[in-house]
Amino acid sequence: MLPSAWVYILTNKRNTVLYTGASNDLLTRLWEHKTKQNPKCFTARYNIYKLIYYEPFELVTEALERERYIKGKTRKWKEDLIKTMNAEWKDLTETFDPNLPPKPVS
Repeated sequence: MLPSAWVYILTNKRNTVLYTGASNDLLTRLWEHKTKQNPKCFTARYNIYKLIYYEPFELVTEALERERYIKGKTRKWKEDLIKTMNAEWKDLTETFDPNLPPKPVS
């Protein structure tokens, strides 16, 4: 079954700011962040559009619960989580495919 929701973490070019979000359409949401559809939002003000981590969920409620959980954690905890999938913090936007399961990036 394909995921119906995603939790994701974005950062800026210098990896200094982290943003955790959830979406039922991650491709569209990434485009919205990158093109600054809402210029006053946090991600637009801090140029946060680099996808560095994501998790699929079957239910939107599960994704929202996980998003809240991650947001409550320390930066160190989030960095460790990101490293489980993307040790070098590469931008995963171009390789993201909602039809494939996430896999670690080397």
